[in-house]
Amino acid sequence: MTASISESWRRVENWLAEHAPSTYAALAPPADPADIAATERLIGRPLLRPLVTSLLRHDGLLDPWCSLLPGSYRPMSARETAAEWQLLTGFYDKRTADEEGEEVDYDFMKIGSSRVLYGHPQLIPIARESGGGHLVLDHRPEIDRGRIHEAEATAGVTRGSHEVWTSLPVLMEAIATSVETGQPLHGYTPVVDEEQRLHWDFTPMHDRTAHRA
Repeated sequence: MTASISESWRRVENWLAEHAPSTYAALAPPADPADIAATERLIGRPLLRPLVTSLLRHDGLLDPWCSLLPGSYRPMSARETAAEWQLLTGFYDKRTADEEGEEVDYDFMKIGSSRVLYGHPQLIPIARESGGGHLVLDHRPEIDRGRIHEAEATAGVTRGSHEVWTSLPVLMEAIATSVETGQPLHGYTPVVDEEQRLHWDFTPMHDRTAHRA
């Protein structure tokens, strides 16, 4: 059974406080519920409950040089999520998506990537890395609802096959276990730099295609 978001956050916080205090200090306070409500009004739908719970624990990271998620992704605040959603949806090609119809979802599930889905208004950005890539949380009502994907302008949206991307609770529990044990998380190993920040070292996996996030 997957641990709750709150329990996984507690484990991550405890580990950061002891081993990576700079990243711990960068954890933002809880989000203002008004900011979450404003984001929901903008995107036109409720945010999934695990995301709301996470934002009410920490509204992103205060230090732009810190990252918390594998792939050097920095969790975003509710306001940042709203701003990035507006930016990404401006790239969505609804006409092409409508023309291709069900083939878009079929290709995404079978091939594992889609340029057409980039900027889809129901793929909500939740984290960003310095190169401009995002992690997006799938709010579509289909089979991938609640799953985490990577979104990047050139490659489009990439669907990670590893189980850690099946939901935000699963990812957060995997992060907690990885930092506590020092064991790699799908090719990413947690390390602490000289400035006492958490980073993830990536080791390419040769036996299967690795998700970059």
